[in-house]
Amino acid sequence: MQRCNIQKKGLRKVDQLPGSVFQILIGSFFILFFLLPNLSKAQNRVTVGKFIIEPPTLENLGFEWYIEGDVNRNATVKVEYRIAASAKEWKKGMPLLRIGGEHITRAGIDYTTPHMFAGSILDLNSNTSYEARFTLEDPDGVEGESVKVVKVSTRAEPKAASGGRVRHVYSQYYTGEKLEPNYPGLVSAYNGSKDTKGDWYVVSEDKVQPGDIIKIHGGLYQGVLLNYPDWNNIPFDGTYFFTAKGTAERPIVIEAAGDGEVIFDGAGAANLFNVMATEHHIFQGLTFRNVGRVFDAGRKHLAGASNLTIRNCRFEDVGEGIRTEYAGSKNFLIQDNVMIGRDDRYRMYGWAAHREGLIPYGTHLMDSYYGIIIYGPGHVIANNSIAFFHDAIGVSTYGTPEKEQDLKAVSIDIYNNDLHLMVDDFIEADGGVHNIRVMRNRGINAAESGISAQPVFGGPAYYIRNVMYNIGQGGALKIHGGVPGLIAYHNTFIAENNAGGGHPNSNYRNNLFLGSDGPTIVAAFPYTTPYSIADYNGYRPNRGAESPENQYVWLSPKGEREGFKTLNSLSQASGLEAHGITIDYDVFENLQKPVQAAKSDKPSPVYFGVDLNFKLNPNGKAVDAGVIIPNINDNFSRKAPDLGALEVGSPAVIYGVRGLKQDQEFWR
Repeated sequence: MQRCNIQKKGLRKVDQLPGSVFQILIGSFFILFFLLPNLSKAQNRVTVGKFIIEPPTLENLGFEWYIEGDVNRNATVKVEYRIAASAKEWKKGMPLLRIGGEHITRAGIDYTTPHMFAGSILDLNSNTSYEARFTLEDPDGVEGESVKVVKVSTRAEPKAASGGRVRHVYSQYYTGEKLEPNYPGLVSAYNGSKDTKGDWYVVSEDKVQPGDIIKIHGGLYQGVLLNYPDWNNIPFDGTYFFTAKGTAERPIVIEAAGDGEVIFDGAGAANLFNVMATEHHIFQGLTFRNVGRVFDAGRKHLAGASNLTIRNCRFEDVGEGIRTEYAGSKNFLIQDNVMIGRDDRYRMYGWAAHREGLIPYGTHLMDSYYGIIIYGPGHVIANNSIAFFHDAIGVSTYGTPEKEQDLKAVSIDIYNNDLHLMVDDFIEADGGVHNIRVMRNRGINAAESGISAQPVFGGPAYYIRNVMYNIGQGGALKIHGGVPGLIAYHNTFIAENNAGGGHPNSNYRNNLFLGSDGPTIVAAFPYTTPYSIADYNGYRPNRGAESPENQYVWLSPKGEREGFKTLNSLSQASGLEAHGITIDYDVFENLQKPVQAAKSDKPSPVYFGVDLNFKLNPNGKAVDAGVIIPNINDNFSRKAPDLGALEVGSPAVIYGVRGLKQDQEFWR
């Protein structure tokens, strides 16, 4: 038999090689044979990197722990915590999320998540010092310090300092006795000059100092933009500019004096309060109306406020409430505000005229944009009541995160907000990086989607105990761009989870997804990584689906798409939802499905949160059907946690502004 002549390819046969070369090859083979297992083990072994404590918020703490190695992704980080110096037993927290290698592409973004762990400790006491212990474990071994014990305090709510100067501001229409020192308008009080009419409004001879309090007395404050010697001293553009710097211990406070409603009427101006240059300012108890944007708090790559507090204010007839897209903006507290936009308050319709069921109203113009949009670390957006905007609350779609740690959108809290009738989405976590916490919000009527993530840059983005009802077309979650790190626990979504955008590294547990008999699937599982989890969830299929055999659609990590008629058949094929259940509306005490507008010549009706009961039927299938998740459902009341947002027997959740009547629509 003639041997193959491999010399034609420029190679020499083994038996033609010189003896020394042959011996080297044989030796190399044995070296590789014995070294490869050790090399593989070295790659799987985790190497400890930098540990980061993110800016704390009022109730939550966030952490990041960078690593190398762990190619087989079997390392874990156990979390424990307790009040510092309490000597109490450690409480168990959620494990940190393993992140790394997930790829994000959209709108020119090309970002790969770094190898790390990240996660939060939730629902703590404000202004309290805690100890947290993190234990990194890996069957393949750990190089470096495997246990980290850190001490960190939650933030305190900002408050006025004692002993600061007090300045009084009166409306031009006020005729009574005035307290001293008093000033004709907010510009004069802020800059410390009483003769600022005309060209003199920029004079700052005695500007506010840290600790100062400006008390604004009841009345109307409406600048006449083209009136040269106007009382309010905001000529031509109608904007108040604030540029002073307070401190954490001595913030600058601008507040209602308590003797009547303080109304700032923007007279149609584009921007009312420009606070981009400020630090540690508090605005409270004020009413704003008739303006494009109320607080201009930051622009990308330009400037932005830090430590801005806006609470107990009312916004009405405004295009936008509060905006910052500056990465250096940090530690905002936006709390207990009522925000009323300019969009249609009687009909639900979206910005895309092609949407079926929304066609009768045509394309929506943007009368109002965001209620609140922010970027940067450490923000808290809590207990606000927001209606009639394009989007209620959003993290800016900023793009690839900045490299500097203090410029990343991390440790952001959005909780207990009451959201009514949006053109697009209730909440957008779109530009968030790590530890975006969306918890206990109620959203009723959104024409497009419930919560958007397009994308989040690694996560985790926590969606916990949110209630959402009557979502027009986009489903409960809007997911685009390869979003990694979504963690959805204990949500009640009266909407389909039909987002088709593939996303890696996700974890869905203890949720309720109830379709309203539209033509779409009830649930998609587009998980592009085998380490995504969906289990212990409840689903109510759509009875009006065009393809009932495809109620559950699985996009496997291999890229294969397959539809299933039943949850059981999905589980057998994919391994997902081994403990998932099929449910109906009888899991609730008394809740009806919303009218499905799609494929109809009539638009969806508008529903009201005060009329809807999301409490579970104590005898229904959703009770005791969940799995225990530390720091999430520790206080479950019976055999096991319930599915959905509201545990049977749990205290009532306050949505929106505290102090408002919970049985009355807040926009009245």
